[in-house]
Amino acid sequence: MIRTGQEYRQGLQDGREIWMDGERVKDVTTHPSFKPIVDVRARIYDMAHEAAYQDRLTYVEENKRNTIFYKPPRETKDWNDKVEAVDLVMKDIGGVVTRVGDETIGEVWSLIDGRDVLAEFDPRFADNVDKHVQNIFDNDIFHISANTDPKGDRSLPPQDQDPDMMVHVVKETDAGIVIRGAKYETAAAYADQAFLKPTVGAWTNETLSDYAVGGVISMSAPGVKQICRSSFAGRTDPKDYPLANRFDEVESLVIFDNVLIPWENVFFYRHTKAAQYIRATLHRYSAFPYVHRLLYVADMMIGAAMWNAKQTGLDKLQSVREKLADLVVYREGINAHLTASIALAEKSPGGLLMPNQSLLYAGRVHGCSNLPAMMHIARELCGGQICVTPNAAAFHNAGSGDWLKKFYTLNKQWESEDRRKLLAFARDLLNSDYAGHRLTFVQFAQAPHFNHLNAVYNAFDFSGPLDFVRKSAGLSDKVMGDKALGDKVPGKN
Repeated sequence: MIRTGQEYRQGLQDGREIWMDGERVKDVTTHPSFKPIVDVRARIYDMAHEAAYQDRLTYVEENKRNTIFYKPPRETKDWNDKVEAVDLVMKDIGGVVTRVGDETIGEVWSLIDGRDVLAEFDPRFADNVDKHVQNIFDNDIFHISANTDPKGDRSLPPQDQDPDMMVHVVKETDAGIVIRGAKYETAAAYADQAFLKPTVGAWTNETLSDYAVGGVISMSAPGVKQICRSSFAGRTDPKDYPLANRFDEVESLVIFDNVLIPWENVFFYRHTKAAQYIRATLHRYSAFPYVHRLLYVADMMIGAAMWNAKQTGLDKLQSVREKLADLVVYREGINAHLTASIALAEKSPGGLLMPNQSLLYAGRVHGCSNLPAMMHIARELCGGQICVTPNAAAFHNAGSGDWLKKFYTLNKQWESEDRRKLLAFARDLLNSDYAGHRLTFVQFAQAPHFNHLNAVYNAFDFSGPLDFVRKSAGLSDKVMGDKALGDKVPGKN
């Protein structure tokens, strides 16, 4: 089934408790801070019903039309279809959004791979995974994840500080488990449900098992409260900040105040092995759409920088072309990692087609770690006018507008209004509060840099380089030590 935008909006009018700037939000579909991004998500739903898009955003199976985004990938075509669908969406909405469901569904696919691990503790939990994967699929649910805890003092274990700093089970009932704690999550205020998962990955003490909990929680469940950060939308004129006013994906501190998770919604509980497995495999699919979004960020930087260079004729300078080439190399590096990760994809334990992990995680490092430098290059190419240009009202006021028209008109091709729009776009992309927020989000949304590098280390097969050097250097078999007995090489344990 595919939903309409109106059905999605109606689903959000469920009495959920949302707070922003000290006030209770009555309706996220109409609130000025949420309406723009809700409208974007609704637009994506509506696109699937339009003749121009339907065959590329959906497919029919067993007489049911379903979304391409939630289809578990089992062959190369499935990934290619998803890439094409994202391209259609980004070009239609005219911007970049990250958390609209297609990224976080990958974490549910990781649960499919961990089904046998979940079944070790309680077969019901493995069955719950099957049911929820199908439920999300059948009902086109806007599904996100609840990932990062407030954490508190990280030098202390959870039970030696306020126990609610990490989500944990406080009571077990016939109906299910009752949890307390909090999570930060993007898009929670306007999503249907979240996959709650643990932050702890390296379980060293069995007393932490109350924190080894995972399951699905409705964002309108009793006891779920959200305190949102201030939004960038609605602060300023959209003519001056066109990206911030349309595409701000608001984060929430989602509080679980004695929230019941029914047994049928539990994936694991007091099962540290399952929690450890889920943490280790969490991004094996979701990293792909996450990195894929950076391809569109790179395209926006290239386009903004190139247009700014072309309008004044600076694109003919070799020094300018070299900087533009740096942006292109960054963009094509992202594209190459994504393309190769699918071309060399591998079967997962659950029978899905998993992007080549070493290439995908290396692409994530390339995309995230180089973004600050690329933004700086784009900023240089756009020039200082992105921080000195007056706002749209000044251009449109008779008293100041005539002067601005005079000094911002370059030639017959570049009149003042087009130049103002381009500079406003570049400012919002590269130099605004929203731009800074997005940069930090990219650096930490899936994990900090050291965790990105750790994922690369664990995914890479060191046996080839080790064997190549051993033979080239003429080393004896003794250097292999226990490896000669079949132990796994570093990074593959």
